[in-house]
Amino acid sequence: MIVKLSPGQSEQQKTRLAEAITKDVMDILHYGKESVSVAMEEVKPQDWVEKVYVPDVKDKWDKLYKKSGYDENDL
Repeated sequence: MIVKLSPGQSEQQKTRLAEAITKDVMDILHYGKESVSVAMEEVKPQDWVEKVYVPDVKDKWDKLYKKSGYDENDL
């Protein structure tokens, strides 16, 4: 899993998030820890529409289980 986020989060926050995601994947999907990998990709705010919103939100809207509450006009 790749988590895309704005720069500025601490290494501790990113580690805690990765641990929480891993735990939930294990609890909900019954996967072993060895089956889960989590990466963090920092994206500058000025690049968000091009690198995140369009390819991962707008173009995959029908595949999102949790939809964002914004659109590109808000950015």
